[in-house]
Amino acid sequence: TENTSLIYIDNSYSMEAVNQEGTLLDEAKRRAREIASAYSLNDKFQLLTNDFAGKYQSLMSLEEFQTAVDEVSISPVNRKIDQIISRQKDVFLKEPNSRKTIYLISDFQKNTLPAAILPADSTVKTRLIRLNSNAQPNISIDSVWFSTAIHKPGDSEKLIVRLRNNSDEEAVNIPVKLQVNKAQKAIASMTIKPRSTETDTLNFSGLSSGWQEAELAITDFPVVFDDKFYFSFNVQSSLSLLIINGKKENEYLNSVYRSDPFFKVLNVSAGNINYSGLSEHPMVILNEVAEISDGLGQQLVNYIRSGGNLIVFPDLENDQSALKKFLASAGTDIPVQVLNTESKVSIINLEHPVFQSVFEDVPKQIDLPVAKKYIRYSSLNTTNRQVLLEMPGKVSFLSEYRLGSGKIYLSAVPLSSETSNFARHSVFVPIMYQTALLSLRNQNLFYKLNREQQIQLPKISLNSNQTLKLRNEIFEAIPDLRQNENFSQLYIADQIRQAGNYQLLKGDSLIAVLSFNEAGSESDMSYASDEQIKTFFPEQKIDILNTDPGSLTNAVKSINQGTSLWKVCLILALVFFAAEILLIRFYKGTQSKPLNNSRIY
Repeated sequence: TENTSLIYIDNSYSMEAVNQEGTLLDEAKRRAREIASAYSLNDKFQLLTNDFAGKYQSLMSLEEFQTAVDEVSISPVNRKIDQIISRQKDVFLKEPNSRKTIYLISDFQKNTLPAAILPADSTVKTRLIRLNSNAQPNISIDSVWFSTAIHKPGDSEKLIVRLRNNSDEEAVNIPVKLQVNKAQKAIASMTIKPRSTETDTLNFSGLSSGWQEAELAITDFPVVFDDKFYFSFNVQSSLSLLIINGKKENEYLNSVYRSDPFFKVLNVSAGNINYSGLSEHPMVILNEVAEISDGLGQQLVNYIRSGGNLIVFPDLENDQSALKKFLASAGTDIPVQVLNTESKVSIINLEHPVFQSVFEDVPKQIDLPVAKKYIRYSSLNTTNRQVLLEMPGKVSFLSEYRLGSGKIYLSAVPLSSETSNFARHSVFVPIMYQTALLSLRNQNLFYKLNREQQIQLPKISLNSNQTLKLRNEIFEAIPDLRQNENFSQLYIADQIRQAGNYQLLKGDSLIAVLSFNEAGSESDMSYASDEQIKTFFPEQKIDILNTDPGSLTNAVKSINQGTSLWKVCLILALVFFAAEILLIRFYKGTQSKPLNNSRIY
């Protein structure tokens, strides 16, 4: 009966580690050749690596297998034991009458352990070959994030960096370097306690508008595969705001935004709105619009669901039925009545993102806005209201509601001096600035490799003969683009295999920069013990072969052929022959001796 052997070579990043024989990958390839050499020329082999390459799915002869092993190189992909075993089933099904064996050659990091116990298969023998590396510390970059998601040209930036110590020894003064668009922006050094994380803040400035391709690097020998971390972000050149007016333009709104050239304000009347252009404005303001048509209401709901932000300053001089209908469709609280009594804001929610960095020191007796005429909204438990400013009796002055990917800010007063002093109050400018800046739709700084990705982007329009390209200096691919009503989704399967920054292009036009990093599991140089591995095979005997210096060929032959009994028989024959000689000599010796008490009569 022929043998069919699957030989898995772990070629993940951890196999770059070294021992006295070189890298673990080099040793793994040598061990694979030794295993194959234990079989005959008629036996068949399948080579498997973490890449799950299609070219290795068919069975190979011994010569073909040896050639394929030479081609194996380090890969960013890592797999679990159950994924490896599951992969071979289709090949083994095609060889029902052969003797089947799986060889797993790996350092068996803990991240390779399966999530559940593996079912027994009596038709397949499983053999593990563990490779041991020299003990070595390793520091990895765990994550990065900004103290604020808002990026304007020339602004000061604060990047928080988190490093992880994957070893049992303290890491002292690890150098950290930040580059943005290949220009160095900041340096630091960090000390991290064993098996823990540490954060630090890198300060830099001087960015111009546009997409920024960033790279954070540490110096950490000898394990270097996880010493770089890629991320990207967009510095907006300007922010476009749409103000829809029910009456005339509001002088306070125009004044607050036109004082900063970063804001580009477009005022339109409620009856002259370009619905198709709503998505071009991260924030829309409804300024005392009494007549909200069904068409406008539906367009605004769609706009908010897809990530837009809306601020409503109500009209108090007319009937509230149109506003009530619109807000009900948006899932917020709705107008109950208009009150003409004076009420002062008593609570300010300083934990809300709108007020972050507004107050350096909060006064004990902070002055807050006063309402003279205002709407009292319902307080429905079904809404997701988050109060920013509140009057006594839990009456909302300004609240935020979420709808889909966007937000609605609902004010109890319009911006007129007759109804309140809000538009002249010191909190008005920072609130209007922050709500506008928070409306910027920033994508993730980075994504993880080796997993299905659905990346949401602003709506991308393509002609019938146009495609998107995702590329960097050495790679190019055409990603799968799927369209929704208000946004586009980019599907990334296994096209991206290497960490880095990738430009998303439509023709020669840059749409975005997407960054990808390793998942991080390879950085922890912790290894599963033999006992831990065996717990996942409770109903199946697995052999763990010795990798002491020397060839595995004879060890595999011995297991395959069973124990040779002729040596045992020879040894036993010699033992029994020796025993017989000793017995004869002892027996004759006792017979020849005279009795001490014998007499002759």
